[in-house]
Amino acid sequence: MGVKEGQLTLSARQALDCADEIIARTALCPSFASLSGYSVRTLDEVYKSSRNFDTLNKKLAKAVIDSAKDKAVCYCVDGAVSEDVACGIILSKAKNVAVCEGVSRISHIKSLAKLSSDSVTSLSAYSVRSLKGCDAAVVYDIDDAFAASEVKIVLSDIFGEESDCTFVRGDSARRIKVYELDRQKEYGIGCGVAVEKADFFARERYDYCDLVKLVELLRAPDGCPWDRVQTNESIKQNVIEEAYELADAIERCDDDGILEETGDVLLQAAFHSVLKDEQGAFNSSDAITAVVKKLIFRHSHIFGKDKASDESEALGVWDKNKAKEKHMTTFGESVLAVPRNMPACMRAQKVGKRAGKSGMDFLSPVSASEKMWEEVKELVEALQREDKDAAFEEAGDVLFSAVNTCRLAGVDCEDALSRATDKFAKRFVECEKLIIADGKDIKELDELELDYYWLKAKNVNT
Repeated sequence: MGVKEGQLTLSARQALDCADEIIARTALCPSFASLSGYSVRTLDEVYKSSRNFDTLNKKLAKAVIDSAKDKAVCYCVDGAVSEDVACGIILSKAKNVAVCEGVSRISHIKSLAKLSSDSVTSLSAYSVRSLKGCDAAVVYDIDDAFAASEVKIVLSDIFGEESDCTFVRGDSARRIKVYELDRQKEYGIGCGVAVEKADFFARERYDYCDLVKLVELLRAPDGCPWDRVQTNESIKQNVIEEAYELADAIERCDDDGILEETGDVLLQAAFHSVLKDEQGAFNSSDAITAVVKKLIFRHSHIFGKDKASDESEALGVWDKNKAKEKHMTTFGESVLAVPRNMPACMRAQKVGKRAGKSGMDFLSPVSASEKMWEEVKELVEALQREDKDAAFEEAGDVLFSAVNTCRLAGVDCEDALSRATDKFAKRFVECEKLIIADGKDIKELDELELDYYWLKAKNVNT
């Protein structure tokens, strides 16, 4: 029926004239006036008996399909057929259906808002939660304050709550801010909103695609000289540094820091994908596709036929699927797959854990500690012999056995060593303060004096 009276096409008139029955979705729209002179049954009563939008459309479609079993029915909806969910259900289920399109609500809103963008994402307010990043947007079906609030939340996330938009009601259009969407005096059929595409450098909000685009701009011939000369090899260390800075912000419970460092980690991912795209290897979409598919495959206890009732079983399913995905048939392959450039303590713990899944592991942390003391004894013997090569080897064995002991005790070795280092640093600083306070030089103290101040500092920290 189009958006307002007088928009029926000639083919629509012919369909109405030939119909055995005419059914209208609702009489509560301006374009319903175009049906004056016809005998029309409306489905407004279906709205009252429907619990939600999904149920409503199923009931609307069923009413039309049931009526069309033995007669020619003309079902009339406001706007365009392609915008109506119930029409989509009818088209998927019924045979011998012809469509007479009308002026769409999308076109009506775009025209009133005078959108100039050639890339506009359009959808109903009832589906607005599915809207993701886009250049410009048109949302129709904002028929009450609740729908307006839902649309405001989504558009604020994509464009920013202070961004300009155009609110359309009937034939009127008014410029407002996105945050004002749920503050209008009146809503109803025909209400919608349009958000114009903003200049890239003037946006309030950006998404991951924008980050990739910015890296591409920086890499362009007229971009930044530093960014243009970088390679995957030259910036690989940045990934590690940014990851450590993110971990540090998490350790400090610093939300502002976590926000910033998460962005920096994403920047590194975007930079590497842009470099590989330039080489013709893959792009950011390929990388995201790969990780999504991996997560679906490895979570077969959620998206497949496997079962997992607790965290341990879920991890077992993950490990099984990971081995299958990487074509690993032995535990040795899994052990060798641990990256060699990991921090040594972290790598040792991961290697020990993977090897332990084969069944070759200590019975308990106590039995692992017994092995650790054997290694300590061998290290002491090597030191007594002043055998540097043996001391080097035995020191490694002591550290590895200590990692095994901690691992079996449920201790994260990297975290434990980091905290122990922090504790030492704090006590050392306090110890030196006490020595200076007594007017002494730390370098001139003997072992007994250093022990005295260390114990004193320890008590202060405690």
